[in-house]
Amino acid sequence: MVTMDIPFELGFATAATQIEGGDADTIWHRWADAGGAADGSTPHRAGDHWNRVDEDVELLRSFGVTIHRMGLEWARIEPRQGSFDPAAIEHYRHELTLLREAGIRPLVTLHHFNDPVWFSELGGFRGRHATDHFDRYVRHVVTSLGDLVDEWITINEPNVFAYLGYFLGEWPPAQRGVLPYLSALRGMAKAHQSAYQLIHAIQPTAKVGVAHHLRDFQPARPANPLDRLITWGARFLFQGWIVRATSRTRGGFWADFFGVNYYSTMRMRLGVEDVPAGTPVNDLGWEIDPGGLSRVIERYSRHCPGPVYVTENGTADADDAFRCRLIAEHLEALTRTDAAIERYYHWTFIDNWEWAEGEGPRFGVVALDYDTQERTRRPSANFYADIIVNRAITVEARARWVEPQTYPRTGSGR
Repeated sequence: MVTMDIPFELGFATAATQIEGGDADTIWHRWADAGGAADGSTPHRAGDHWNRVDEDVELLRSFGVTIHRMGLEWARIEPRQGSFDPAAIEHYRHELTLLREAGIRPLVTLHHFNDPVWFSELGGFRGRHATDHFDRYVRHVVTSLGDLVDEWITINEPNVFAYLGYFLGEWPPAQRGVLPYLSALRGMAKAHQSAYQLIHAIQPTAKVGVAHHLRDFQPARPANPLDRLITWGARFLFQGWIVRATSRTRGGFWADFFGVNYYSTMRMRLGVEDVPAGTPVNDLGWEIDPGGLSRVIERYSRHCPGPVYVTENGTADADDAFRCRLIAEHLEALTRTDAAIERYYHWTFIDNWEWAEGEGPRFGVVALDYDTQERTRRPSANFYADIIVNRAITVEARARWVEPQTYPRTGSGR
């Protein structure tokens, strides 16, 4: 066993709706207020980050990170169509200034699963003038914050937002069907393309991309031609088309870096997911497969000439029983690929409000008591900080934090 050097930067990823708390007129606030979350919780309290920015940035500084991915809440910045709130911009300027003063470079997400209600009522990304509305918001943000930010993610996981919100109807705006799904996906692709051009017109040297949710689709029975065909179709319809539409154009490219959010492998058996007995899984039942991360990067990053940023990777692990092993094995998988990986943003920093799952899943290396808002570092926080300080997973760190941990498996319990 030897020390494994980490040749890329390490940081954290967060999203506004999931940690900020407070009130905003968004589709998720209204949906949760109507009882949409599994546990009845809402994003109104989340991690109260809106009021605890100074505390949280100081906690980030304690890890030694030099990069951090954060999100903006569109509905706070433009609460009514065409009307911007200067107080919201000043709040984000304060947060970005604190990050800069702490030596942390921000990567800012403009849209992360949440629409202002006024935008949704106009059709959201399916609306006739969706690109115009998104451009107006993007222009205001970039001109207001561009002296503090020059790295942008236009849209986070457009495929997941379209699939759950417009195909299955399990998320707001709760539409269902193939046509709504394809229409929303196309609308987000057009919005990204337009925003990419707009941002570069304002900031010629900016870096702009998309955070793609990529699953490692595999046939459950590799020798079965139907499983292979369904796997190919799932890859293309869920992620292949949107990767191409937001990365490559006839005259060049729509992305300056390739953003990858990866959590799980999906084994397809007759069109449905198949998780065999004995498979490593997290608290949500998602298959844990570190090798899938390198496979999706190798499959899709060729569509973008820029570097690869792993913009999200992490796990739901309330007991912190296997998170250290998961981090180590995913970082190891990244070191084995030939792709130009420059950054790894761990999801996430503090426990977050997990959309339709509510407050139950625990993704943070820092535990959050939602009632008291107390933040407590888990052992995985100390492990991650050790990697950052040493730019390596040392023999000592592996023996202390990784080797004692094992994954839960399907059919076996903890």
